[in-house]
Order: sequence, then structure tokens, then C-alpha cells
Amino acid sequence: MYSKEVTIANDSGFHIRPAQLFSEKAATFKATILVKPNGTTVEADAKSILGLMTLGLEKGAVITIQAEGSDEEQAVTELAELVASGFGEA
Repeated sequence: MYSKEVTIANDSGFHIRPAQLFSEKAATFKATILVKPNGTTVEADAKSILGLMTLGLEKGAVITIQAEGSDEEQAVTELAELVASGFGEA
């Protein structure tokens, strides 16, 4: 298992567009990937837009991206970079 903490950087948080980009990227990996907001016991399947949306993540929220599988490190690294980039939003 491999994981990394990242902070939601874009101003509008984890709304539908970032959730779609995140889930589409997650779906390209074989690993099982979970997103967990820090300070809670809630988690969501990173490959599920609906699951990600239910987390209600806003700018500044710290999340842990956790993956388990043959490409776990690559999955976490690329997804963390996507979050850190602010999902390409200005």
C-alpha cells in the first residue's frame, strides 16, 4: 500500500469537473485507490465521481490518496500532482 497527503488547491474545491478529471485519471490504473479526508473516517473510491462528490471537499482540505496494487506508487503520484496543480483551474 502506498499513500500521500495533498491539499485541495483550487478555489472552488472538489466540484464536478475536478471529480471527473480525478476519477478518469484514477480509472487508468489497475490499483484500488481511495480518497480519505483527513480527520474523518469517511473514504471514497477514487474511480467513482459520485463517491468523490459526496466528500464535499473545499479549498484547503487535506486528503490522503491511498492505493494498493501493481501500479500503486504511480497512481498516487500522478493523482497527487493533479490535485496540486489545481486541476488546471486559474
